[in-house]
Amino acid sequence: MRVVIAEDSVLLREGLVRLLTDSGIDVVAVSGEAEEFLRLVETHRPDVVVVDVRMPPTFSDEGLRAALVVRRTWPEVGVLVLSQYVEERYASELLAERGGAVGYLLKDRVADVADFIDALARIAAGGSVLDPEVVAQVLARSRSPLASLTPREREVLALMAEGRSNVAIATALSVGEGAVEKYINSIFSKLDLTPTDSDHRRVLAVLRYLNI
Repeated sequence: MRVVIAEDSVLLREGLVRLLTDSGIDVVAVSGEAEEFLRLVETHRPDVVVVDVRMPPTFSDEGLRAALVVRRTWPEVGVLVLSQYVEERYASELLAERGGAVGYLLKDRVADVADFIDALARIAAGGSVLDPEVVAQVLARSRSPLASLTPREREVLALMAEGRSNVAIATALSVGEGAVEKYINSIFSKLDLTPTDSDHRRVLAVLRYLNI
């Protein structure tokens, strides 16, 4: 896996480089500035980019806007936004650009190196990895029907969007399979997805989730 990192904090940037390199990932370039980051992506065409939201010169949303450029210009490149903040407006645009190969994680909630590496791998393979808090804030802003879901139901739907089976969801959330089935049925009900012979409700729920 080849990665480009955009992070203005030197300590965090070097820490990410060390973490990824130690895990066998090829960090092909790093930058602390959004415009330079885009030039590096054009040059190296990595499998995945890791981007902070707030970067120079204004430290507002330069990184997230650069992530949107990557999504639109190089759709084959996976994008992982790693930030302390949720920028609802641009996060909505980022997730709505196209399905898959995208992630948005909050730095303070990334507690396990193996999980972080797994997230990168899933994004590189075309999957989606979204922090439940990101989903909650984006939904609140958009007033989507998905806003009616409970935090646990949003977690279940996020894992469904990652392609997890009921067994895998139960393991990830440390609950029983029966509980997962109840959460999923509740999700279907709140999204008004009634059983039919022609439609796959699980797929429809995930599509709604990925097109916030």
